[in-house]
Amino acid sequence: MRIDVITLFPELVEQVIACGVVGRAAEQKLLELHCWNPREFTHDRHRTVDDRPYGGGPGMLMKVQPLEDAIAAARQQNPDARLVYLSPQGELLDQRKLAQQVDLGSVIFLCGRYEGIDERLIRREVDMEWSLGDYVISGGELAAMVCIDAMARLIPGTLGHEASAQQDSFSAGLLDCPHYTRPEVYKGDRVPEVLMSGNHRDIETWREQQALGRTWQRRPDLLERIRLDARQQALLDEYIVEFEKTR
Repeated sequence: MRIDVITLFPELVEQVIACGVVGRAAEQKLLELHCWNPREFTHDRHRTVDDRPYGGGPGMLMKVQPLEDAIAAARQQNPDARLVYLSPQGELLDQRKLAQQVDLGSVIFLCGRYEGIDERLIRREVDMEWSLGDYVISGGELAAMVCIDAMARLIPGTLGHEASAQQDSFSAGLLDCPHYTRPEVYKGDRVPEVLMSGNHRDIETWREQQALGRTWQRRPDLLERIRLDARQQALLDEYIVEFEKTR
């Protein structure tokens, strides 16, 4: 999968492939990252990429021409890619959108800075706008790195165990279940017996129930987006009954 990033700070974004899962994906040629700096497409000696907004107000806006030329250069090498602008005004990003993008293939991320980007460029060039959440960060670079990391996990062959991505939080629309490793007892707190049983069917049922229950407790909004079958509803109901007993 090829990912292009248009950014004033390519040295920052490139760190995402320097280590860990994403680094392994890059080493295995499963992921290809290219950065484009709009400053390289300016025409003045000061390499100006921002200007004052019409109508006044604080801050500066990124200029159209350097961004448009950088986009054209990226699209020349990545012609089938969607252009995604990372901004607080975008659609809230979730696992489903990331998985869909991996299925679609290559993508170009546009990283804003300052107070944002001239709206005319967004209308003319941008295919999608994504937001990490209802807060503001200094620029789109960190958002792009989050997207790259999350998508890399979904590329077949990236993770050591193919089931790992399937078990991640949100992959089935639910939060992940609790996990345990050695020692069996830590400061009097014991690993759940079912995980020690060796009965894989019981373990999977327990994990599914825990995922349902944890989502019910912490993110009930996620449950509203999915339709539970009769078996899942029964598992959740049983979890809720047990939970209420401990309160």
